[in-house]
Amino acid sequence: MFKKILVANRGEIACRVMKTARRMGIATVAVYSDADADAVHVEMADEAVHIGPPAANQSYLVADRIIAACKETGAEAVHPGYGFLSENAAFCEKLEAEDIVFIGPKPKAIQAMGDKITSKKIAAEAGVSTVPGFMGLIDDAEHAVRIAGEIGYPVMIKASAGGGGKGMRIAWNDGEAREGFERSKSEAASSFGDDRIFIEKFVEEPRHIEIQVLADAHGNCLYLGERECSIQRRNQKVVEEAPSPFLDAETRAAMGAQSVALAKAVDYQSAGTVEFIVDRNRNFYFLEMNTRLQVEHPVTELVTGIDLVEQMLRVAAGEALSFGQADVKLNGWAIESRIYAEDPVRNFLPSIGRLTRYRPPEEGRFGDAVLRNDTGVTEGSEISMFYDPMIAKLCTWAPERLDAINAMSEALDRFVIDGIEHNIPFLAALMSHPRWREGRLSTGFIAEEFPDGFAPPAPMAGERAVLAAVALAVELLRRDRLDRLTGRLAPHSGELKRDWVVRLDDEYLSISLVEGMISIPLEMDIRIDDADPLTVRSSWRPGEPVWAGDVNGRAVAVQVRPILNGVRLAWQGVTASARVMLPRIADLDRLMPVREAPDTSKMLLCPMPGLVVSIAVTGGQEVKAGEILAVVEAMKMENVLRAERDGTVTKINAEPGDSLAVDAIIMEFE
Repeated sequence: MFKKILVANRGEIACRVMKTARRMGIATVAVYSDADADAVHVEMADEAVHIGPPAANQSYLVADRIIAACKETGAEAVHPGYGFLSENAAFCEKLEAEDIVFIGPKPKAIQAMGDKITSKKIAAEAGVSTVPGFMGLIDDAEHAVRIAGEIGYPVMIKASAGGGGKGMRIAWNDGEAREGFERSKSEAASSFGDDRIFIEKFVEEPRHIEIQVLADAHGNCLYLGERECSIQRRNQKVVEEAPSPFLDAETRAAMGAQSVALAKAVDYQSAGTVEFIVDRNRNFYFLEMNTRLQVEHPVTELVTGIDLVEQMLRVAAGEALSFGQADVKLNGWAIESRIYAEDPVRNFLPSIGRLTRYRPPEEGRFGDAVLRNDTGVTEGSEISMFYDPMIAKLCTWAPERLDAINAMSEALDRFVIDGIEHNIPFLAALMSHPRWREGRLSTGFIAEEFPDGFAPPAPMAGERAVLAAVALAVELLRRDRLDRLTGRLAPHSGELKRDWVVRLDDEYLSISLVEGMISIPLEMDIRIDDADPLTVRSSWRPGEPVWAGDVNGRAVAVQVRPILNGVRLAWQGVTASARVMLPRIADLDRLMPVREAPDTSKMLLCPMPGLVVSIAVTGGQEVKAGEILAVVEAMKMENVLRAERDGTVTKINAEPGDSLAVDAIIMEFE
């Protein structure tokens, strides 16, 4: 076994690899760019080597600097994680030439499977089901339109060297095929240095289900069940689970057998993933093979009990697998939620900044459930525009699927992140969504269920009662705390007021305090709008970001953030602004005028912090609804900004190359 390895990556996956290496007694070396000098993975490693400026193509993607770091530290092997150089065959060959072991498959397998065109040909020859498409090289946009017409719309336009949803577009007509080809080609060139594009049939109502394979250098190859990855936005996974709620044993076995056949066809060694598109009738088609550790590997580890990083290390060191296919058992259910630095109410656009507060829920076993959080940040870490916006991967395991979902719902309620926008409100709402809970999924789930974009749902009757109870408990303790401050002029005296009004957004709820003393721990009985009394218990203290307690015996964890004269509450995807008042104050509050938001309808605002790639119009130009106005790049993704209505451009405030903040005015109209 290796004595020292270098982890050629950053963030949560670098930390994940180091945890297993440390458990196995293997020393670790981190590499870092200027932007990551204070990163968690740097602190976690035994040694760290600086490799360049923040831009990935000047640091993490420079193979020679990784090799130099290995020589400097005496690292015997390199674990690439995912992304960056993890599927770069030339990097593997350079390592081999320097007698450094690549902890992953051999260059031949990476080369064959890394090219989506070649991989589909090999898959077909190995007897793997494939999607109809054009596997040759495409000359230009007009050629792409002709091919798409021959295959039949809708089609998927993809970068041959792509991954992570980059360089990928769905086209439903000639216009979209033409534009999709140009955008995919541009993204592919900037992200992968390879602008080759191919086109295949887009399967409607598809599920994205993948098979985890594991092979050694001694001819042993097996599969570790499947992962359902159908909850996606912009072709990037958001939530994954294992096993799939859709597959039966027969389909699982058939997909597993084909995956093993493909792995053997390229003499695969290490952990890898064969991805499939599955239609409503459980017909499955080969999508691609990822010759690396997947982002979502923890759910497989939780249901099989097999540490995939450990197996990769053992295979790379020349060991044979110590178990066979018959030993692989799927136990219980696991869910993974990807916590991203992105704003779900702005169409999931990236958000950057410093984590002023980062407090994930506690890991471990709680009753029948297990909670795991793979992360590479801590409080004070900065989310920059240079890298992927993932903050953490929150995972739960339980004996049954709904139990795992419920455990995830509670864990998300307890996950505290401040300083940036993040997708926890969306993930929390998803866990309560009936279609998700029933397992009726497709890769179009988010687009179908949130056609107008995501907005936190308004609380229903039962949720309003819980939020109102929490708001009252918070306010009474806040007032009590103020009254106990020494030197305060006039603390109130006399009996505690019994009648209150809680304003939840624009709704007023009357609350009577039936019984209880205001202290910590708090216990009180309240009545809301003449309904039956509720008992509220909690040990929450003012200033804590999560109110944890129970309302009428129901365990509740509510996020609490101060706002002007009140608090902002978030629970199970529902958010509301709450203000607690005496009845007379509430009567006056109802008379207050509503402040109107400023009119920005005649402006194009930058929806995320990013770099202006191009401006497609000029001053004085008339534009039609849907016409492209500008392209802004953020976190390696190009975002096309279109006109929402017909108009005339009166002023352009930005130019290509400008770095813009969120809501910066790009252009104005009349």
